[in-house]
Amino acid sequence: MNENKAINLVEEELADSSILNAYAQSKLKKKIFIFLMILAIVLVVLLAVTIGPIEMTVKDAYQVILHHLWPSIVEPVQGIIDGVVWKVRVPRVLTGLFVGFGLAISGAVMQPILRNPMATPYTLGVSSSAGFGAALAILLGHRLGNGIASIMMSAFAFSLLVVFVIALISKWNKARPEVIILTGIALSYLFNAGIRLLQYIVDPIYTKEMVFWLAGSLYKGTWENLSYISLTVVILSALIIFKSKDLNAICAGDEVAQSVGIDVEKTRLFLLVAASLLTAVLVSFTGTIGFIGLVAPHITRMVLDGDNFFVIVGSGFVGALLLVTSDVVAMNIIAPTILPIGVITAFMGVPLFLYLILKMKRGNF
Repeated sequence: MNENKAINLVEEELADSSILNAYAQSKLKKKIFIFLMILAIVLVVLLAVTIGPIEMTVKDAYQVILHHLWPSIVEPVQGIIDGVVWKVRVPRVLTGLFVGFGLAISGAVMQPILRNPMATPYTLGVSSSAGFGAALAILLGHRLGNGIASIMMSAFAFSLLVVFVIALISKWNKARPEVIILTGIALSYLFNAGIRLLQYIVDPIYTKEMVFWLAGSLYKGTWENLSYISLTVVILSALIIFKSKDLNAICAGDEVAQSVGIDVEKTRLFLLVAASLLTAVLVSFTGTIGFIGLVAPHITRMVLDGDNFFVIVGSGFVGALLLVTSDVVAMNIIAPTILPIGVITAFMGVPLFLYLILKMKRGNF
């Protein structure tokens, strides 16, 4: 009898040990993945600031950056190179990092909270409403303000309108995922119809600007705009990541989450509003950039399935890498013409997403 108890104790210890080892290996795998993503981002950023429609040497590009960081040590670079690198390329690349990170995080939250692998803030109509707001400002000839500022303000205002409607309906229907998805689809169709109407009646001189904005671009990535974008991404991303443990419980089932003291309705509504608001701010600066919030979380989940903390953070880095890479392609594929980045993300995202669908097991999300 004592021998059986001893054997059982040994087996239990071995089982516990194997579980701990598996958990440690899984956590190490996640940390390695995030480290590799950060390394890849650094390499792409180092490349992105050195290439573009205006030719320059790698030495000149980095000398400009080092001069602005340590002006008393590094000599300035003469000519237009200084302005091109420091005033255009560097803030544009940094804008791509923050926008890609924010869009990917929004998608990484929407998919599990709505229990739909196709869910993103774009699915909820945030993108189409921002596009309608921008198109309306363009149609009015920028009379809402001065130039690009009026477009961004109008896009942001209409995005907030959608966030408010979704929050209101979610609260009324106890934040049920299917109701939120259907509401978003309805709003998306409504604003897309409005965009088509405005394109039909708009003055031809504004048509090109409207189409370019709706296709998405980082040309508004200035130092001034970057300060607003980065602050928004940091604050809202931190709030979303802080709620990742609650999201883990909700993914296990509403009953499980409630049993550990989580208010499922309030948590779901908070995450929905935070992700939608984050997208609204980003879209108001960059236009509609698709597929980042859809593809990046799926790429991450193929490697880091499980803890939403690592999935959300990992998705952010994957999104940042994808968007900066897409911008490099957009600026150089048919230089000196710079393509809208939304076109590039679509060309890159569709084949990649089809590949993910083929690789994904049926019913597995």
